[in-house]
Amino acid sequence: MSNDLKTTALTHVHEALSAKMVPFAGYSMPVQYNGLKLEHAAVREAAGMFDVSHMGEFFLDGPQALDFLQLVTSNDVSRLLPGKIQYSCMPNAQGGIVDDLLVYCFSAQHFMLVVNASNIEKDWNHLMHYAPQFDVTLRNQSEDYSLLAVQGPNAIPLLQTLTEIDLAAIKYYSFTVDTLAGIDDVIISATGYTGSGGFELYVPNAVAESLWEAIVKAGDSYGLLPAGLGARDTLRLEMGMALYGNDIDDNTSPLEANLGWITKLNTEFINSEFLINQKSSGLERKLVGFEVLNRGIARNGYEVYSTNNKRIGIVTSGSMSPSLNKAIGMAYIYIKYIS
Repeated sequence: MSNDLKTTALTHVHEALSAKMVPFAGYSMPVQYNGLKLEHAAVREAAGMFDVSHMGEFFLDGPQALDFLQLVTSNDVSRLLPGKIQYSCMPNAQGGIVDDLLVYCFSAQHFMLVVNASNIEKDWNHLMHYAPQFDVTLRNQSEDYSLLAVQGPNAIPLLQTLTEIDLAAIKYYSFTVDTLAGIDDVIISATGYTGSGGFELYVPNAVAESLWEAIVKAGDSYGLLPAGLGARDTLRLEMGMALYGNDIDDNTSPLEANLGWITKLNTEFINSEFLINQKSSGLERKLVGFEVLNRGIARNGYEVYSTNNKRIGIVTSGSMSPSLNKAIGMAYIYIKYIS
């Protein structure tokens, strides 16, 4: 594996567990430990823990932080209250998506953005292009934080053994900052990328291993397994969650990608006029889910044809679904061919 790859604070832990490490977004990341199906099932039925420390964290402060975010994101940030989180897109000037992201509101003047690892530099440059127009300070702390995702139906009772706060009271897409496993100031976020519920936990790199070990020890009684990026992909695909670089990118609009619910066209953001016009004139294509009726798996880039052999779209994601035991995927299909 290339020596140029970045590592997380837990890379040596994964290697000690004999995880299969692969290059991903410039990092050496665990794709699986004991088998994708086992890890997938653990998240659906009990609990799984992912190291997703490769994700990026940007912090924003200043009197015009809200105004800045209203311009650079597609959702309505003014609706966020402290302790709440918003899924959103960063639109580009061509009507596509710079990245999809989470916006955390600590206060009206203090926010955190969580962005995809593959887009950290691109996102930072994009934001810094607009930042000088506002009284706002941005800090890229992506290299300072580790992120653990504990997902599955047993996530709450498992993590509850490590904290005095009532985790069940933290509603979906909400967060708090408190003590967990004896570690202070953990950002405890009721979010995830699996559809099975759970929490994402942000801590400084220096305490990431301590947190991992505490969760693993507590997880013995709750069926916890470490889970890699392979299971993360099949879990999100089963739930129809878009993956940047596959299902959405600089050339796909959020409306085409079924992300109209995070695209508030009653607000003014970068190139919102394009999306207003696109919605008014009608979409030409749309991201849809599918299942493969015959044998085989439809992979990214495969062309989609109608029964009369007419090209009608292209596959963006495809895999076997461990839960459904069938091949599934997502594809952009020209709307005139969607019945």
